[in-house]
Amino acid sequence: MIKLHNTGCSCFLYTSLPSQAPLTKQSTSTPRCCSAASWKLPGCLRTHLDQCDPSNMNFQCGEESQTCSILPMFSTRYSTRCLFQALVGLFSLSTCVLYWVATMDNGGRIVASGHGNLTILLWHWPFGKPYNLAGDVCSDWYGISGCLLEDSRSLFHQADIVVFHHTELKTGSSHLPLNLCRPPSQKWIWLSLESPNTNQNLTNLNGLMNWTMSYRQDADIFIPYGKLIPKTSKGNYTVPKKSCLVCWVVSNFQLRHKRTMIYQTLRQLIPIEVYGMWTKKPLATSQLLPTISRCHFYLAFENSQAKDYITEKLWRNSFQAGAVPVVLGPPRANYEEFVPGSSFIHVDDFNSTAELAQFLIQLASDEERYSSYFEWHQHHDVKLYTDWRERLCSICDHYDQLSPSKVYHDLDLWANAK
Repeated sequence: MIKLHNTGCSCFLYTSLPSQAPLTKQSTSTPRCCSAASWKLPGCLRTHLDQCDPSNMNFQCGEESQTCSILPMFSTRYSTRCLFQALVGLFSLSTCVLYWVATMDNGGRIVASGHGNLTILLWHWPFGKPYNLAGDVCSDWYGISGCLLEDSRSLFHQADIVVFHHTELKTGSSHLPLNLCRPPSQKWIWLSLESPNTNQNLTNLNGLMNWTMSYRQDADIFIPYGKLIPKTSKGNYTVPKKSCLVCWVVSNFQLRHKRTMIYQTLRQLIPIEVYGMWTKKPLATSQLLPTISRCHFYLAFENSQAKDYITEKLWRNSFQAGAVPVVLGPPRANYEEFVPGSSFIHVDDFNSTAELAQFLIQLASDEERYSSYFEWHQHHDVKLYTDWRERLCSICDHYDQLSPSKVYHDLDLWANAK
């Protein structure tokens, strides 16, 4: 932000973030650099400069728009200083005008980078764990051409899309580049795979993000934790041999969680083997699935209940391990949008925890009925999404269907809906 101020001659210049439209209450475009300039002069209230267009330099005086003269209003005492400051401000403004013009083609349309590819800049790696971006990752690994992934912030002005992972914004370990001149055609994406309970207040992001990237089906770019895909593996599926009834892997154990209350009641009725940081029995990655595979049932309990919030607890810990999931999360109908209703047991299907415990005991003793929960393996395999590069590359697959004029003016309302 550029701010020129001199009380002696009432000379002010404020330059805000860039925009594709006049900065008004009715605007549907994202505020961007040099899109709005405000001068406070005697008798003049405010003006908005549309996309740094020099021809639109009218000031709002009273209720009507008119051109206001600047230089005659300078007092003798401060005229030299204010004139210098005004020239500096106009120079900065003209720089943005030139940059804005450079992003237009001959027909006056805003164009993306001239390299012919879609450049996606990840502003910060989720949870501070970087991945290797050498080579053409999207094409070589995922068969998506014309999609370039970058993580160097020096490429900000060349990026067509900039992605911001919410956790780092929330904790303050990273910040939005509000001090940089945002290209008019550049889109910003808010990325989060966490439930609404962890988002906190997002009102400071309102009006800045164009698209959302989330496990939610109504996100602009839908990235689930996993999904069922047509079967590619050969041979019939064999249910792993069982030596325990129920198991659970948990590290984030909090008394306020609904899953904690259900577990504490259930463990008094049936044996449950518990692993994870909470019990100081962590499982190495190589041990996770073999350990769970010994159990008839796995407690795929989410730490919060929100629409579409179905994590690796179902896809990896249950389905890939070969244990029948006992789920706690969104309603059964929501689960059935992703997986067959006969592949899992929902806590809500029972009037009490005692009923649930009795059902698990009976089902485990009925081999034929228990095996029916694995019939989906005849036609499907599990596809997990764990690599952030694959998730970022998927943006290019969705790009043509995304609205170029979309802006989340109330991201907080959308992200915190349950």
